[in-house]
Amino acid sequence: MSMPALRGKRILLTGGSGFLGSYVLKKLQEKGVKEIFVPRSTDYDLVKISNVKKLLKDSKPEIIIHLAAVVGGIGANRDSPGRFFYDNLMMGVQLMEEAVKRGVEKFVAIGTICAYPKMTPVPFKEENLWNGYPEETNAPYGLAKKMLLVQSQAYRQQYGFNSIFLLPVNLYGPGDNFDPKTSHVIPALIRKCVEAAARKQKSITLWGTGRATREFLYVDDCAEAITLATEFYNKPEPVNIGAGFEISIKDLAKKVASLCGFEGMIEWDGTKPDGQPRRCLDTSRAFTEFGFKATTSFDEGLKKTVDWYKKTISGKANK
Repeated sequence: MSMPALRGKRILLTGGSGFLGSYVLKKLQEKGVKEIFVPRSTDYDLVKISNVKKLLKDSKPEIIIHLAAVVGGIGANRDSPGRFFYDNLMMGVQLMEEAVKRGVEKFVAIGTICAYPKMTPVPFKEENLWNGYPEETNAPYGLAKKMLLVQSQAYRQQYGFNSIFLLPVNLYGPGDNFDPKTSHVIPALIRKCVEAAARKQKSITLWGTGRATREFLYVDDCAEAITLATEFYNKPEPVNIGAGFEISIKDLAKKVASLCGFEGMIEWDGTKPDGQPRRCLDTSRAFTEFGFKATTSFDEGLKKTVDWYKKTISGKANK
C-alpha cells in the first residue's frame, strides 16, 4: 500500500535549510504540502535529547524527513571522526526513538554511500551493504548513519513503525558548500579551478592519484527521489539513490577545469588518500519501487553548478 498523498500532511524536515534540504523543501511545496516545519540548528540542537523532545512537541509531525547531518569531504572526516560519529548517531537515533513514542506515521532516514564496504563490487547493490567494513576515512560517519537502517528495521519489527532508509550517492549542484575545509570533491574542485584561473596559476595540486571513481547525483534529482520515496515507499529494505554512472576523479578534474577556464597543469599528491577506490550504484530498486530515475545529465548539472558559483560566490568576492 502507498501512503496517502503528501498534501495535507504535517512534515518535519530536519536539515531543511541546508543544501539538499532546501531542494526537498521546494519539492514538497510543489506537491502542495502546506505544513512543513524546518528547524534551525541554533534553536534545536538535535544531539541533545531535550531539544529533540521540544522539536517534536513544537512541530507535531505526521511525517519526519531526517536530512540533518554533520558532513564533509575526506579531510574533514579524517580530522573529526569522533564528532562525525557521535553527532550523526545521536541526532538520528534519538529523533527516531521519540518519533515512535509520539506516534509519527512515517520516518524517512537519509543514509550515505559511505556506509558501503570499502571493496564493494561495482555497481553497489543494496544487499552488499553488510559485506565488509567501510573505507577507513569515512567509516565513523558511514557507520553512524548506517545504524539508522538497523534502528528502522528493528522498530518496524517490534513496533510496526513505518521507517524507510535511503542511500544517496555524492550530491552536487547550485547552493553546495564551497568551503575548502569541509566541502566535497566537486565544489572543492570548482573553487580551486576558478581561483587558479583568476590568478593565472600554472598548476594546481589535487589529493590522491586521480584514479578513484565516483558517482554524482544532481541535487534536484535527489530531492525528487526523496519526495517520491516519502509518498510511495513503505518497505524495510534500503534503497540506493543515484544516477548509475561513474567517473574517475582525474576525468572529473579535467571537466571542471575546462568549465572554469583553468588551462594550467593538474598535479596529483599521491601521499594524500583517494578514499574509496570505486563508487557506482545499482539504482534499479528506486525505479522499480517508486519510479525514480535521474534526469539531469552530468555535463548539464556540472555547468549549472559552475555558473552558479561564478555568479553567486566568486562574483561577489571579486566585487
